[in-house]
Amino acid sequence: MIDPLERWKALGLPDKPDYAGLLTFGGLPYTQDPGDLPGVDVAVVGAPTDDLVSDRPGTRFGPRAIRAASLPPGPHLEAKVDALSELRVVDYGDAAVIPADPERTHAGIERVVREIVEAGAVPVVLGGDHSIAEPDVRAVAATHGPVGLVHFDTHTDTGTETFSVERSHGTPMYRLVRDGHVDPVRYVQIGLRGYWPGEAEFAWQAEHGIMSFAMHDVRDLGIREVVERTVSIVGEGPTFLSVDVDVLDPAFAPGTGTPEPGGMTSGDLLWAVRAIGERLHLVGMDVVEVLPTGVGSADITALVAERTVREALTGIALRRRG
Repeated sequence: MIDPLERWKALGLPDKPDYAGLLTFGGLPYTQDPGDLPGVDVAVVGAPTDDLVSDRPGTRFGPRAIRAASLPPGPHLEAKVDALSELRVVDYGDAAVIPADPERTHAGIERVVREIVEAGAVPVVLGGDHSIAEPDVRAVAATHGPVGLVHFDTHTDTGTETFSVERSHGTPMYRLVRDGHVDPVRYVQIGLRGYWPGEAEFAWQAEHGIMSFAMHDVRDLGIREVVERTVSIVGEGPTFLSVDVDVLDPAFAPGTGTPEPGGMTSGDLLWAVRAIGERLHLVGMDVVEVLPTGVGSADITALVAERTVREALTGIALRRRG
């Protein structure tokens, strides 16, 4: 285990400057050894791949940018809790992705996420395109059984194919439900808008009991009511949280592969994720589709993705406080 803060702690300082030292999420201790995972509450892992996008590439640089945008530990000003102090959290590095080989890349992601879950920790996966949700959830369901799913996104990602390809960032949720890894009656989508998918996908969702809140629902009902209804639907069982940053309006997240105007605000998303982390039994999470303006840049989209993770961890910490 490597502590990126070690040299600063030797000086009696609680943390390091954001721009100095080993780049880990929030300055967390770093390891790639499964033997370090027992006793860990949460492990952050990168999945830097974008071979399965249908539009703008570049999300393979997302995990590095999110880490660069992350803050050192500190108390949440509203929740009055420092999740990185109350939880034992480590940065577990990146999965061994292989360019132009999505099958072995997904196998590598699933293997690393499964190591985290089997050690009793909650995996938080930094994408990468949304196709990574498939190995993420598969690994979690291997231990917990079919999981509930809370899915923030512009799109449903329930296509049977994209451009005649069965595995892409537009198909993971269909495949996860089809293969029994997600319980469809405990699956809620939030923030849908735009021009895809079509009638066939929504008919399939209705047949399986999947609940969708479009952006007009978020505007009309308010985010607090949407979260209340989501919590009621998903219930107390093991649940996975998947956040595609394109759920946000491009004013708040311009750096993504398929931006769609008319989306959520950062404030609503961050509050919602914290509330979901506190009120549901989260056993895994991913944040995907961050397309930074440059390698390692802490741009606006990477910043909100990092805060999305931090809010979820805050919610988990509050839940464990009871």
